[in-house]
Amino acid sequence: MVNQNKKSAFLKIAIAIVVVIVIVGAFILPKLYSKYLKANTNVSKKTYLYIPTNANFQQVLDSIDVNQLLINKESFLSLASDRDLSTRFKSGKYPIEKGMNNRQILNMLVAGNQEPVDLSFRNIRLKENFAAQASKKLEFDSLSLIQLLDSADFVKSYGFNTDNIYTMFIPNSYQMYWNISAKDFFIRMNKEYLKFWNAERLQKAKALNLTPQEVTILASIVDSEALVDKEMPIIAGLYLNRLKRGIKLEADPTVIFANNDFTIRRVLNKHLRKESPYNTYMNLGLPPGSIMMPSIKAIDAVLNYETHNYIYMCAKEDFSGYHNFATNLSEHLANARKFQNALNQRNIKK
Repeated sequence: MVNQNKKSAFLKIAIAIVVVIVIVGAFILPKLYSKYLKANTNVSKKTYLYIPTNANFQQVLDSIDVNQLLINKESFLSLASDRDLSTRFKSGKYPIEKGMNNRQILNMLVAGNQEPVDLSFRNIRLKENFAAQASKKLEFDSLSLIQLLDSADFVKSYGFNTDNIYTMFIPNSYQMYWNISAKDFFIRMNKEYLKFWNAERLQKAKALNLTPQEVTILASIVDSEALVDKEMPIIAGLYLNRLKRGIKLEADPTVIFANNDFTIRRVLNKHLRKESPYNTYMNLGLPPGSIMMPSIKAIDAVLNYETHNYIYMCAKEDFSGYHNFATNLSEHLANARKFQNALNQRNIKK
């Protein structure tokens, strides 16, 4: 009888324990589920959380609030406190997607698993424009990059000067992290530059008796002149003929650049008189720097120029974007008159 009573008491205790477990579980498990596993993002499509360099935890929370990224902020803060997120998060650009839970978000911020930025640039006229465009996609401000490009000592350490430093940037599409610093961005672009100027391209530049920087400067003129890509090798050959013969390049795009007036459609004598090292009507040889960021096609057009005897060119009078080329001055003047008459007929005076 005693054994029976013991068994009955044990059973009651076991049942009580199970009941307590069930009650506690019913109370705790939903909280644990909400804290760790339940979807907690208030977005219908991928949205980004930007955490600036040197941001504090309150700034992170403010950004989450402003963008209304979470459904239940309290459950996120609870897990964040458990994981000591306030001292462990990393800066960057983070994708917040529909269905993500707190654990996934926290793991991403602690590990620094940010999404890279796609940065593309080409045919940008001025380095100031380039810096502004880069800063729109990346964290650093344009001034910080300009200060590097204008630092003679800094760019000299990479083999450039403040005039030709713009030739270092090869137009293409790149992936990098949003919070890259201006200096690290410069270093990355220098690596891409060295990769671009492989042994084959360096050998071709050497055969032209030009440095990679000079090839790019000439390519910037070629790219500015050529509205049709297939004319690039011809135009490159023309300017190389002039350089070899010691004839001034007399390239209209350099005059427009020297005058800093990119609305000019008709280069006049007053423009030609502009005192500037970039005015190739007044100065022999190449300008000190590029007049735009030339395309890779233009750079390769210089390296693979077309051999011919042309030393003059003039836009065709049909405004097709093509040019009339000439080997002598009389032929060139005839071509120029046809184009000038076409400009007059269209009342293009400047």
